[in-house]
Amino acid sequence: MSADITVLTLRNFIRRLTAEYPAAHGVARWWRTPLLVTAVVDGRFDALPGIAARDHLLPTDLLDTARSVVVYFLPFSRELVKENHRGKFPARNWALAYNETNMLIGHINREFETLIARHGFRSAVTPPTANFDRVSLMSRWSHKHLGHLAGLGRFGINAQLITPEGCAGRLGSLVTETDLGDHPLMGNIEPCRYKRGEDCLQCVKACPVNAVTLTGIDRDRCYRRIKTAQKAAHLADLPEYTETCGKCQALLPCSFSPETD
Repeated sequence: MSADITVLTLRNFIRRLTAEYPAAHGVARWWRTPLLVTAVVDGRFDALPGIAARDHLLPTDLLDTARSVVVYFLPFSRELVKENHRGKFPARNWALAYNETNMLIGHINREFETLIARHGFRSAVTPPTANFDRVSLMSRWSHKHLGHLAGLGRFGINAQLITPEGCAGRLGSLVTETDLGDHPLMGNIEPCRYKRGEDCLQCVKACPVNAVTLTGIDRDRCYRRIKTAQKAAHLADLPEYTETCGKCQALLPCSFSPETD
């Protein structure tokens, strides 16, 4: 493991970047304290084409010398999540936060690349959304599946990754040839109440178009809902790439910390 850069280095770095970003860029403080895990590039990631998209990339497809995967979670503020719970369509602030989080993820990845390069190591990233295939409605680089394999969280019925800080937020990731080791945050506990045998399914009830089901997500129905929401009067002036809904993340038992909320 590199003596110069560690998982603690990266965790402290992303916390500082996220805390400084709103004032530096003149935006609202949409985010709580981020989480970050690292994982050794090993055989577990060979499962990606089987559990995600069939053409899902492997870490070594991004960087042939990759030794570590880094996955992080930017949890949204409680106020923002509560606001998006209300109304038929996504809250305007939720949509604005979606776009601004894409910018923050890009900023974090660039800063990570620069930091790691100063220590003599290469990194590789993919854009937060640009790898999404609008035909298959799947990603060739799924931050959620990477986070699952790296121990950042586990999937809920809503197909969202439930982390120790809940599922309401956004994910980013990168690979690097730095040896960072395995540093998961999710242990053996099952964070989804329904999956651990309790009465819940609040995410199923929250979906306005019944796209969240016990057998999986109806991707076509979900995506049609997102495109319809873009035409809502309070969202119609936003860029075409504002593709979000988030009702299945908003104000649920797993939205924040699944152990306490």
